[in-house]
Amino acid sequence: MAGIVRIDDEVIDTDYFIRTLKLTGQFEGLVEQLVREKLTVLAAKKQGLALAPEDIQERADQFRRIQGLHRAADMNHYLDALGVSLDEFEDFVTEGLYHEKMMAQVASDKAVEQYFKLNSPKFDSVEISHIVLDSEGKAKEVMSALAEDPDSFAEMVDEHGVGDASKKGGENGGENGGVIGKVLRGSLRPDLEARVFSAAPGDLLGPFPSADRALYEIFVVNARHPAALDEETAVEVRRLLREEWLAARAQEHIIEACPARQGG
Repeated sequence: MAGIVRIDDEVIDTDYFIRTLKLTGQFEGLVEQLVREKLTVLAAKKQGLALAPEDIQERADQFRRIQGLHRAADMNHYLDALGVSLDEFEDFVTEGLYHEKMMAQVASDKAVEQYFKLNSPKFDSVEISHIVLDSEGKAKEVMSALAEDPDSFAEMVDEHGVGDASKKGGENGGENGGVIGKVLRGSLRPDLEARVFSAAPGDLLGPFPSADRALYEIFVVNARHPAALDEETAVEVRRLLREEWLAARAQEHIIEACPARQGG
């Protein structure tokens, strides 16, 4: 096992380091990131994606500038301190470029436009507000009051809403007055989503009981936004393109955890 750092006579080695990552819940995330990056690099090489030598050199120079390593000797000392060879550093830079260029191709402007055209309904959105009540009777009373005076929704939230879950938009954040804001299809539970996305602006929906029927929730649809390929939607489309592409690449390989090394 290799040592990482020494404190007096105690050495923190790689086994200790990995064990700590696992116990703190950071290990799986790092491994997933490494697998995703390696899958991308393998796909780029399989596709024959070319990297110009000057691009590799520029990326290496950029790394050195960021680290403040302005002389060759400084870079050599830096790598020696890390226990990394020049070849390993070049591999690191090269794989980073493969990953970047492959992802740019997967989520190109053309790919974004095509994906949006084929899947535009999923990018419809609505703006909603909600109020959470602590009894069915109270919820029915509030529904009746709102039916007569829809403009009093924010006032009802402040007066009758239960805690921050109602007054500040719950897990989705939002502003005071129960505003959750814009949500896309797939953001809400299925039974609620079907009703929200078929409702017209101003429609009241509910009350919906929680699983234990301890709380009741009322929604109002503030606005509807048909799908449009704006900047926000393009960001989401690129994310989906990358995720779907990576999922497909994962099916092309055998990915499994290596058995733990037995200590001796």
